[in-house]
Amino acid sequence: MINNEDFQDEIGNNHISSSASNPLRDDAFAISDDKKIERIKKDVENILLTLGMDLTDDSLKGTPNRVAKMFVKEIFGGLNPSKKPNASTFENNYKYGEMLVEKNITVYSTCEHHLLPIIGRAHVAYISNGRVVGLSKINRIVEYYAKRPQVQERLTMQIVQELQIALGTEDVACIIDAKHLCVNSRGIKDIESSTVTSEFGGKFKNEQTRRELLEYIKLDTKF
Repeated sequence: MINNEDFQDEIGNNHISSSASNPLRDDAFAISDDKKIERIKKDVENILLTLGMDLTDDSLKGTPNRVAKMFVKEIFGGLNPSKKPNASTFENNYKYGEMLVEKNITVYSTCEHHLLPIIGRAHVAYISNGRVVGLSKINRIVEYYAKRPQVQERLTMQIVQELQIALGTEDVACIIDAKHLCVNSRGIKDIESSTVTSEFGGKFKNEQTRRELLEYIKLDTKF
């Protein structure tokens, strides 16, 4: 019988998510960012000391504080709902009724299983139902949900769901093609492989519409 620790390792090593939303505690924002930085700084310091690093060295003195600030202010900043971008929408006054695609959006995220980078591109599309969204807002939504400990499937779904709410339509799609350093730099160490995930809503569930989207972004993957 597999024990709990082995089971948890199996989930993490196979990059399986146990939750469709980011697993946050109810008290996730009970303390300030500054307090979080202080706590994480001590934890990073302890990790480095345990590994045998000399924290009196000029190169390492500031590392615990730098890592702590990076975690809270940058790469995990998307956990904080106060940083959620305002997805301003506008009337589709020019009556554009075809697909709009914002492709090759840079994705920098972090695998929640090993805390290693996920690096790739997102391709986001929608068909207006009377509202349009500023192009840069699509990029900001991708960035917001990427700046969390993530799994790629969840990230793809969150981007689509956020835009569906903002635009008031189900006709939204997202495809992400990304490299996971937890696969590329450790474990199997396959530097060539990448992971492709997709979420299709509304009209994008139609095969012809999906094919048109794939032609726009020149992605050969079949769905």
